[in-house]
Amino acid sequence: MARPPTAAQRRLIEAADPVTGRLKGTEAQLAALVLRGLAFRHPRPPRDHFLTPAGHRLRETPAVPGPAAAVAESAPAAAGVFAARIGGEEAAEAGPARLREVHSAWQGLLELRRMTRPDGATGLPCAWERTHLVQAAALALEAAGHRPAGAEGGGYRIRATPQPEAVAVREPDPEALRACAATLEKAGWQVGEHTEPRTGARYALASPRRA
Repeated sequence: MARPPTAAQRRLIEAADPVTGRLKGTEAQLAALVLRGLAFRHPRPPRDHFLTPAGHRLRETPAVPGPAAAVAESAPAAAGVFAARIGGEEAAEAGPARLREVHSAWQGLLELRRMTRPDGATGLPCAWERTHLVQAAALALEAAGHRPAGAEGGGYRIRATPQPEAVAVREPDPEALRACAATLEKAGWQVGEHTEPRTGARYALASPRRA
């Protein structure tokens, strides 16, 4: 499940050009929309931001007023808000549209890294990732083409752990688990493989690097 956009983000979406979906806002505001899969940045100058299909759908959905907003807070991502696959989702959509949304979200995350670091580097996780560990790790894996586990099993699963700033990545295929670990390391995470004491199953423990 993913949180709905904030009131400020909703205003930006509703103010987008009704035909092209072109957005106006600060770099941080626009990057946050890209991260949610609601906007994308055009690769050519002037590199304006535009609504994605999910952003257009959200604009066409009336906002939930008053106390009913509490219901929207727990609404599933089907309402149009992007959520990375952590593994175990049922009836997970796949195809070109999903690939585009994942790519846009990953580019938005890299942009957020760039804007929040004094040197403008994108190699290390940002503050958002440290407060959304499971989603951040899942986005890194899905953007790199790894397959999340479906209802039938097989593929990666990412879950929170009691350890601060650490997630567990499980994948039944040892080679696929090592590939997941390599992807997270490349994305700026510190990863180590461990063994479950009771089952003997291997898993990876990943934490965002600080330096």
